[in-house]
Amino acid sequence: MGAAFELDARLAADTLPVGDLPLCRVLLMRDRRYTWLVLVPRCAGMVEVADLDEDERATLWHEVDRAAAALRAAAPCDKVNIGALGNIVRQLHVHVLARVEGDAAWPGPVWGHGAAVPYEDGEAERLVAVLRPLLGI
Repeated sequence: MGAAFELDARLAADTLPVGDLPLCRVLLMRDRRYTWLVLVPRCAGMVEVADLDEDERATLWHEVDRAAAALRAAAPCDKVNIGALGNIVRQLHVHVLARVEGDAAWPGPVWGHGAAVPYEDGEAERLVAVLRPLLGI
């Protein structure tokens, strides 16, 4: 981690900041159809999970677990999906999203399923305010 970390422009455009955990910047996707967090390790040049050292990998998965628990508390769901695709945005990032049977993409993947639906005024900020203490931020 260090000063060389810069958030990919596409991730920045598609998300709202939630805060920083010890390793990752936590972001909320700008799509009210799903309660969806993105964790981005604040390490320059990371593309794959394997690019992190052993301690960083352990921290990443601990933070993914924290994000999943926060989502389950803030947005009760039937399933938490976790994925690190990186086919479009190369910067290492992990998606953690709460899925509910019957949501817009259920039971398929959310990626590429329709256009994002923006949050109503103040709605995302209220969700972030609920998520921060659940994440310990």
